[in-house]
Amino acid sequence: MAETVDELTVTYEDGGIETVKELDKKVLSKGAWATVIYRYQDWDRKKEAYGPDKYTIRRYQKRNGEYQQKSKFNISSKDQAKSIIAALQEWNEE
Repeated sequence: MAETVDELTVTYEDGGIETVKELDKKVLSKGAWATVIYRYQDWDRKKEAYGPDKYTIRRYQKRNGEYQQKSKFNISSKDQAKSIIAALQEWNEE
């Protein structure tokens, strides 16, 4: 388990294969509750290659000195990410 926000990751390995490859992350908030957005790729076993970029927002709570994931929201495509960006930009211009 991660003790600091910097140690948090979505990287996952299964059978010697990195099935979830973290490409980048941005820490949106720190503290007892941390929010992190990740850019990652999933390993496609059939194609033996990584798929398109995906994004996920994760919320963690620090308890007993370690961060535990409490919730997540997966952004499944670049189009969905662009729609979220457009909505946030519109709301912040009001």
